Amino acid sequence: MRALRLSLAVVALLASGPATLAAAPAAPIETGVGPVTKLPLPRYASLKTDRVNLREGPSKDHRTLWVFQRAGLPVEIVGEFETWRRIRDSEGTEGWVLHSLLSGRRTAIVNAGPDKGIEKASVSLRAKAEDGADDEAKLQTGVIGSVKSCTGTWCRLIVALPNKRDVDGYIRQNRLWGVYPNEVVE
Repeated sequence: MRALRLSLAVVALLASGPATLAAAPAAPIETGVGPVTKLPLPRYASLKTDRVNLREGPSKDHRTLWVFQRAGLPVEIVGEFETWRRIRDSEGTEGWVLHSLLSGRRTAIVNAGPDKGIEKASVSLRAKAEDGADDEAKLQTGVIGSVKSCTGTWCRLIVALPNKRDVDGYIRQNRLWGVYPNEVVE
């Protein structure tokens, strides 16, 4: 009898049409704590694998909007529904992914900074958290690194370079997407 009631509920849900399915998860960005995880919303995370489907709604039945192909890409979790997380990428694209495809590892992407109208060729990764410190590397917009800590002004970032040693240094927090302004990361 229980299976029959469940089947009837699924049939009723499907009969209501795709508009009902898509309308439920398209809520505004949640703030406070997630109803599923009880973790803060919004919050940053990163992609666990090199292939992550971004879906229109919180189920595999929903259409794939985009396929991310970069493990470690920072994303912002802006909503939760059962095992699904609504995310936003650095360009503002939003959709749903399975929670198992996300990692709590903090990463950030180098951005054009507060003067976004002016594209800069590179951003300095400093030896110390000071404007005048020596450069460890020059990073182009779009480079992704692992966030080790942030003071609210500077972040310690480790960037993996192909066929070379990892570069460890400091970058102004406002030049990163993947950390909030004035956020302290320990």
